[in-house]
Amino acid sequence: MPEGQDDGPVDGRADRRPAGGLEASVLAALWAAGAPLTPGAVQRGLGTGLARTTVTTILTRLHGKGAVTRARSGRGYAYAPAQDSPALTARRMHAELDKDDDRGTALARFVSNLSPTAEETLRDLLEGGPGRDGGGE
Repeated sequence: MPEGQDDGPVDGRADRRPAGGLEASVLAALWAAGAPLTPGAVQRGLGTGLARTTVTTILTRLHGKGAVTRARSGRGYAYAPAQDSPALTARRMHAELDKDDDRGTALARFVSNLSPTAEETLRDLLEGGPGRDGGGE
């Protein structure tokens, strides 16, 4: 790399959020609320200074992905999570596995990186043990 240049973000924004970070924040706000929220209410709940239009765009994308539901509220919509956090994580894991032609290798690598506690939980789940209802780790 030429002297005087850094390896920061290409767009020059050092404060850029990780991919999916905004979506995760919006979903967290919806889960915490426990009731459908309008984009303005989500914006206020986030307290990050994001524009309401940005929050609306994120909610619209999440709706398109099936992660949130929406119902008419005045001239706009109120949004609610379509599922709880563990169910969304499971859905994402399935989606990633469906993208891979070698599902067995992907699963093997996933399992090889589990902590001992997570491995034990998975073993219990596969054997029909205590965590079978999903209430484990």
